[in-house]
Amino acid sequence: MPAVAAEVAPEKDFPGIEKLMSPEDYARAGLGKLTPEELAALDAWLVRYTAGDAQVVAQTSKEVREAAEEAEIVARILPPFDGWDGRTVFRLDNGQVWRQRQSGRYRHEAGRDTEVRIRKNFFGFYVLTVTSSGRSVGVELVP
Repeated sequence: MPAVAAEVAPEKDFPGIEKLMSPEDYARAGLGKLTPEELAALDAWLVRYTAGDAQVVAQTSKEVREAAEEAEIVARILPPFDGWDGRTVFRLDNGQVWRQRQSGRYRHEAGRDTEVRIRKNFFGFYVLTVTSSGRSVGVELVP
């Protein structure tokens, strides 16, 4: 009798609201009370919203524009990470991927924390700073 392959759900690359939010924000919003089905429905809505309406709101809402200017991303670079060399791609634990947009080199010591902070600078460009060393480099989000 031939074996029947088990049906496999397609792999999703959307990290989900639980990973997108800080643990503090997630708890403060009361999302831990949701069932897995409710969380899945919220994630599905967030994907649809991000793909459509979020872009419109980001362009038309003064409140959203101001929040975007003040936003800071805090994450960790996934291993292996030993610094940057002018062409480095940074894969973060929040699912984002950033690429070095400025020349420069930095050697990150093995064993040091890989936490980074990403903010927009005065000119509107993003800057990644390694928290443990204070070293910074210009980056751009990889779509």
